[in-house]
Amino acid sequence: MVPADMTAVRSLEVRRLGRVPYGEALELQKRLVEQRRAGTIGDLLLLVEHPPVLTLGVRGDGRSHILASDGELASRHIDVIETRRGGDITYHGPGQIVGYPIIDLDPDRRDVHKYVRDLEDVLIRVAADFGIMAGRVQGLTGVWVGDEKLAAIGVRIQRWVTSHGFALNHTTDLSHFDLIVPCGIADCGVTSLAKLGCTAPRADVEARIAAHFATVFDRTAREATSQAVGTEA
Repeated sequence: MVPADMTAVRSLEVRRLGRVPYGEALELQKRLVEQRRAGTIGDLLLLVEHPPVLTLGVRGDGRSHILASDGELASRHIDVIETRRGGDITYHGPGQIVGYPIIDLDPDRRDVHKYVRDLEDVLIRVAADFGIMAGRVQGLTGVWVGDEKLAAIGVRIQRWVTSHGFALNHTTDLSHFDLIVPCGIADCGVTSLAKLGCTAPRADVEARIAAHFATVFDRTAREATSQAVGTEA
């Protein structure tokens, strides 16, 4: 069991899992959420990269926002997977940093709206570290630079334990977003740290994500001593 003083310590274990198939990451999250709810593990932040995949959230008819044919998706080996996170359709692929917080918001952070805004805050701070002035767009979720989305957010919360999370475009091949209407928003574009001039390696960006996540969520981050899932890309 997690020690009784875990809440007071407010530690955050950061696991950098490398490239993990989306379905495998989904099953891992389910297991970790159950363990977090049972109190057998503390708060976690998983940082991963996925092979190309389209994921559908619970909002709207995401399949209607797929612009590519089934044949084109098959030829590119891109799966379409339904999830139970919030949001519409999005793309995950190489060069993207995907974060899955498995944290307990009880008792002091039981506010779904604030949780999403806090995730945005983390990524806005990360972008600022690399000289990029990102922000929010009123009425829309995510992190934006002008009218282009830099990071998407889609979360799931079960009894105040979180899963799913955010996807920050680092060196992502943005042409893959042409396969869909990203997040169901037809009149906005997509950007990446690389497109905006950031040359920092992935490890440096992940380190800034972990640091700012710990600050915003009042945790003390520590790197996992071993990685149970995934391989470095």
